[in-house]
Amino acid sequence: MDAGVIGSIVTVVLFVLFIGIVWWAYHRGNRKRFEEAAQLPFQEEDHETRRP
Repeated sequence: MDAGVIGSIVTVVLFVLFIGIVWWAYHRGNRKRFEEAAQLPFQEEDHETRRP
């Protein structure tokens, strides 16, 4: 195999990986989990933080 064939294989593999990540990110089943994670910085803690 020469460099052109290896480069083509790597390109196809990376493209398939990209499509898989996009599908995972926009899959309906992940929406609730992502929305909860997006709200974490805005949630207040129930206990007081003690500082020494």
